[in-house]
Amino acid sequence: MNSSWLKELGFTEGNWSLRKGSIEDLVAVSDVEKECFPPLEAATEESFRERLKFYGNHFLLLYKGDQLISFVDGFCTKEENLTDLMYEDASLHDEEGSWQMIFGVNTVPAYQRRGIASKMLEEFIRMAKEEGREGLVLTCKKEKIPFYSRLGFSLEGLSDSVHGNVEWYQMRLKF
Repeated sequence: MNSSWLKELGFTEGNWSLRKGSIEDLVAVSDVEKECFPPLEAATEESFRERLKFYGNHFLLLYKGDQLISFVDGFCTKEENLTDLMYEDASLHDEEGSWQMIFGVNTVPAYQRRGIASKMLEEFIRMAKEEGREGLVLTCKKEKIPFYSRLGFSLEGLSDSVHGNVEWYQMRLKF
């Protein structure tokens, strides 16, 4: 995987690596999720155990040495819209699915606002395109709409999701 963008962002020192996920990443992924999301919105360690088991190859992880700095995850499906059930049931992953869903975009607070999440998403988008998907779908809070729009996602409106008792908006990037 291409991580040359790290130098573009000014990260020249350190042992950086970009790779897909595996069960060995469970604790690190769970810890970063807890740092990035409020308790009602954060996925549990058990949820990540299932996600990594069913679709670890759809996790993109950025490590500095042995510290997880950022990750993006989500599964593939033939369904066009992201539903709350998808977050809860990793077995719904369909490797032949035409849509790459995005469940989480996480960067530890100490590394936020440096362009890492944008570059991680660009790489995740590139991977989905390379795999022959029709595009990607995500839900986000209202204040994140401009961020995802800059990356090419289009707002489709309010989502049916009630995850974490928050108002979510669905966005899509079609190839």
